[in-house]
Amino acid sequence: MIGGIGMPELLVILVIILIIFGAGKLPEIGSGLGRGIKNFRKATSGAEELEKSSEQAKIEETKEEV
Repeated sequence: MIGGIGMPELLVILVIILIIFGAGKLPEIGSGLGRGIKNFRKATSGAEELEKSSEQAKIEETKEEV
């Protein structure tokens, strides 16, 4: 049970999506969603790396000043 949604509700949602988009479009939708999640993860981890590198640069600057 995911957030109050049980198996019957998930099946109804899947059937509705299948009717709207058709079986041929589902692989395209899935791959697009996967690429979006991958890019999002890459962007968020890249932001963390930028923060770490900028903090490290500040530390090195203070060491040079002393």
